[in-house]
Amino acid sequence: MCGIVGYIGPRQAFPILIKGLHRLEYRGYDSAGVALLNEHCELNVYKSKGKVADLEAVVQDKDSTGTVGIAHTRWATHGEPNQINAHPHVSASGDIALIHNNGIIENYAVLKQSLQANGYVFKSSTDTEVLVQLIDYILRKDKSDLLTAVQLALDRWSVLMP
Repeated sequence: MCGIVGYIGPRQAFPILIKGLHRLEYRGYDSAGVALLNEHCELNVYKSKGKVADLEAVVQDKDSTGTVGIAHTRWATHGEPNQINAHPHVSASGDIALIHNNGIIENYAVLKQSLQANGYVFKSSTDTEVLVQLIDYILRKDKSDLLTAVQLALDRWSVLMP
């Protein structure tokens, strides 16, 4: 099983997200990760194989500031359980972090091939990374806003990209 925790508010997000991930540990998982938006609008993503405590160790000496963040515990469906395949996944532009926990993107391989033909390089073997890159592609190609890009990407995950 997996779990997602998110926070937007006046407090520092990291301790809240970690506490939420610890509450989800009973569900079982093989990796964990967090994405934080700091006060300079820089996106920091940290991931680890193993337990939430392992993620905490990874983040210990890094910038974990920010009042906006998402976190995830993952049970592998695509790709082996490791740090690279852990969520969140980041777009090629580095502007978008995504956690996906709602089933399997059935046509991810076809979408991945199409994105690779358009110059995208993939780091993981997950279907979620395909979705975040597809959103990035639509943002760049159509020069749309994020909401529209997400909606178009979700429409395309069962059809081929043009």
